[in-house]
Amino acid sequence: MISSEPGGILYIVATPIGNLGDITYRAVDILKSVSIVAAEDTRHTRKLLNHYSISVPTVSYYEHNKFTRIPRIMSTLAEGNSVALVTDAGTPGISDPAYKLIRAAINQGHSIETVPGPSAAIAGLVVSGLPTDRFLFEGFLPSKKGRKARLKNLRDFQGTLIFFESPHRLVRTLNDIEEVIGERPAAAAREMTKLHEEVIRGTVTELKSHFTRNKPKGEFTLMVGKDDKNVYFA
Repeated sequence: MISSEPGGILYIVATPIGNLGDITYRAVDILKSVSIVAAEDTRHTRKLLNHYSISVPTVSYYEHNKFTRIPRIMSTLAEGNSVALVTDAGTPGISDPAYKLIRAAINQGHSIETVPGPSAAIAGLVVSGLPTDRFLFEGFLPSKKGRKARLKNLRDFQGTLIFFESPHRLVRTLNDIEEVIGERPAAAAREMTKLHEEVIRGTVTELKSHFTRNKPKGEFTLMVGKDDKNVYFA
């Protein structure tokens, strides 16, 4: 690792997962103070910045442009300018390419500070009603190959499993969980912190049945509990 050198600070800034009020005073101050905001979707982030009257320039940083954007952002930091890294919703680095930019900043000796805040994984877990003393975040399952193999490796985990899932794959994922892991208590959360926030609780089979009858809408945080009679919902 390169030793620390003078330069700007890379701030890892958590932003709201839905309700624009869910942002810290410090996050707003940091976003106002930096030279640029590196955003997953600049159009989405601009809505947040406009809401708080923040006029700082934005630059896109996402999975498919990371190799061209990282050098540009590193150059900005090397010139002594600070950068705020944000994702579309929640905490950067959770199921997105933020860690690659962070590693590049570490390797070039730049200071990095976290500005913590919302996370869909933790928000979903705490409203699920499932045990929170031990959990495992798995993010998105593979869309094609390796789904069932990955689930098979999770069967014996004695805690709550957390997944992210899109609406068009939710029923498929619940079916795979039922087939590979078996019947478990589960909860699916969507639109968290928004007007139509919804948490469906029951067993994996019950959730699959519910979303087969009711077309899933929005992005989901899916929690699956351990096979313990004391964990199942009444």
